[in-house]
Amino acid sequence: MEQKTAYGRYCQPPERRGLSRAEAAEYIGVGVSKFDTMVADGRMPEPKRIDGRRVWDRRHIDRAFDLLEGGCKVENNPWEL
Repeated sequence: MEQKTAYGRYCQPPERRGLSRAEAAEYIGVGVSKFDTMVADGRMPEPKRIDGRRVWDRRHIDRAFDLLEGGCKVENNPWEL
């Protein structure tokens, strides 16, 4: 949803960085119980604690997801050394 600024222009609200457990699981495309298993075995990061709340950092989830096995291998990637 776009929000109007004081100058009358529209802009996108910033992406949320902190995700709840259910949001983090949905973000990577798995159920909550599978996400819990992945956190327990180290494939996904531990949450940050904000008072009594557990919050997963979206950037840490992205890094962990990139390290998971599988996917498409790009051959002749000019960005790889």
